[in-house]
Amino acid sequence: EVQLVESGGGLVQAGGSLRLSCAASGFTFDDYAIAWFRQAPGKEREGVSCISSSDGSTYYSHFAKGRFTISTDNAKNTVYLQMNSLSPEDTAVYYCAAHRSKTILYYIEDFGSWGQGTQVTVSS
Repeated sequence: EVQLVESGGGLVQAGGSLRLSCAASGFTFDDYAIAWFRQAPGKEREGVSCISSSDGSTYYSHFAKGRFTISTDNAKNTVYLQMNSLSPEDTAVYYCAAHRSKTILYYIEDFGSWGQGTQVTVSS
């Protein structure tokens, strides 16, 4: 059974940084695409970033590029999202998602497994 557990969220001042972690278990890590999504109150869930655990290729949404960095530690079956220069617009619940794929996936419907989410709150 695929299990994804997010951690690292919290309260941070605008301009600050957070590092989110997604610990994965129950599947062959290198065969999966792993992504971060987020959902703010009253808004649709949106993609943040995705990485192929197989070849390390990455994708970033427009708001994430240049500020966020996705990475993996394959030995630990863990995906990270380093978030810098945070603003109140980044306030949301951040979710880790995974699906078996050798290539990057882009859409919510592409992902079959989800974590419980971790809250990120950025104050002015």
